[in-house]
Amino acid sequence: QASALTCVCLQALSNGVTCNEPVLQLVHIRKIDGGNGPARYRVLMSDGRHTMSSFMLSTQLNCMAEDNRLSPNCVCVLRRHVTNILKDGRRVVIILELDVLKHAEEVAGKIGDPTPYTEGQSKGPQTAAPAPEVRAPLQPQNRNEGELNRGFNRDFGKKAPSAMPSTPGGGSKVVPIASLNPYQSKWTVRARIINKSSIRTWSNTRGDGKLFSMEMVDESGEIRVTGFNQEVDKFYSLVEVGKVYYVSKASLKIANKQYTSVKNDYEMTLNGESTIIPCDDGGDVPMVQCEFVTIADLESRDKDAIVDVIGVCKSVDEVTRLTTKANREVSKRTLNLMDMSGKVVTVTLWGEEAEKFDGSGQPIVAIKAAKLSDFGGRSLSASFSSTLMINPDIPEAYKLRGWYDKEGHAVDGQSLTELRGSGGGGNTNWKTLTDVKTEHLGHGEKADYYSCIATIVYLRKENCLYQACPSQDCNKKVVDQQNGMFRCEKCDREFPNFKYRLILSANIADSGDNQWVTCFQESAEAILGQNALEETPNESAFDEVFQNANFNTFVFRNRVKLEMYNDESRIKATVVDVKPVDHKDYIKRLIMNIRKLAAQ
Repeated sequence: QASALTCVCLQALSNGVTCNEPVLQLVHIRKIDGGNGPARYRVLMSDGRHTMSSFMLSTQLNCMAEDNRLSPNCVCVLRRHVTNILKDGRRVVIILELDVLKHAEEVAGKIGDPTPYTEGQSKGPQTAAPAPEVRAPLQPQNRNEGELNRGFNRDFGKKAPSAMPSTPGGGSKVVPIASLNPYQSKWTVRARIINKSSIRTWSNTRGDGKLFSMEMVDESGEIRVTGFNQEVDKFYSLVEVGKVYYVSKASLKIANKQYTSVKNDYEMTLNGESTIIPCDDGGDVPMVQCEFVTIADLESRDKDAIVDVIGVCKSVDEVTRLTTKANREVSKRTLNLMDMSGKVVTVTLWGEEAEKFDGSGQPIVAIKAAKLSDFGGRSLSASFSSTLMINPDIPEAYKLRGWYDKEGHAVDGQSLTELRGSGGGGNTNWKTLTDVKTEHLGHGEKADYYSCIATIVYLRKENCLYQACPSQDCNKKVVDQQNGMFRCEKCDREFPNFKYRLILSANIADSGDNQWVTCFQESAEAILGQNALEETPNESAFDEVFQNANFNTFVFRNRVKLEMYNDESRIKATVVDVKPVDHKDYIKRLIMNIRKLAAQ
């Protein structure tokens, strides 16, 4: 059985030689209290010939120890590791990534008859016992256990002169982000900036200030970095998202999970000694590290969960602007993402990301750290701390692109947004007008939404305009006070003027049925023309606008709900959105429907 392990690997690691994915047996694992920080796990490993206790799990692997995936006698392969050196010359192997090849219950005890490896000729041999306590002489023996652990953590991270290349102009060595902890003194990381916030200011009784934050990633993990005041002036314009930098001499502290979704127990704060130096040769540093969840899985996630998603941008809306409670204008854009689960979710982009987003060509969109909402079913929001990537150079994107181009484009998809629990919907809940009646849409507790392709067969010109409040964000009907003033009940004000708004009643039809629908300003303008009101100085011109709109075909997205009117219940249908027909997409969908019918 010993031949299954990578023999003499421990001797090589002890001498500073890197082993490529060695297979080792875990003999013992012990938890070390991290004080205010996260706990660390120390591991005794065997290669079948020797045992060595100088192994430590990086904190992101703690979960493997806590759920007993790592238990005595299991066989593991070390996918990635890094070697650090302590003051007394002993090497410590930090395990960044490992897989369990055989669980403990699959292995018949200890493999081979390993003896403790003597680490260095100048040191006395370790005890010949299997060292179940994994107690190594890192510090003088008269120290208590707590002092020993603190000493280990304090020295953890010192590098040998030949371990890694030096940074430009610096004396410290490059270490992985995953190995950082507050007990280290000299270190440098080489990482890519994947997100940078805008500069935010504050003012309180203690004074004024400003800050910015950014997130950076290397092959081992990610970390959040914050700069205050002078560091904002010094570094903000220097760092660019997407580029690689050497970062050193920043402070490390326990991460405040309330303000960050970055998967690291620590966060970095820039100070007066910090340096950030561009790295011109950073092609091997990953762009981002994501743990994608499928869109279908979003239904089972908790509200306000932070998730990574990737999907095809099926459709995208135009940018709109809204005013926040703080009386600040912000841009907003929504798009619909679909993945191979066949589910669709609405994602809201904000600010600059919303303004510059281009959804042409149905790109692959990946979002790291999107916030999940349960408003109207399930929807996502990409906040300032999210990272948006268009057609990213990652395997998941290529797989999704291939699937969509081959078969996904013909999948209708089912939206998680707006119609959770009422039969699916959103932009992809395609129905014929016959389906709407036979499936009794709108008869449930909540309104139903559906999309259809239909033709305008009649527009009711009578009462198509109403006098509305002239306020910018109020469209309520005003009451003529018969004294030259018009009163808005919602605003509780009187105005000397009003604005005309459209409320259009239309009859739409497809090959199977017809339906009366109500169109408000935006959808009415899409049918009649953007400037229908301005371009109709007289009655005959107004009539011509209506005549020209007849028998045009559109994609309608409608809301239907059973409502009471004069003690009678009837279906009220309101047009939510009107768009021109994408004939290429329509033909693909017709072909898909024909294939479904043929298969029956």
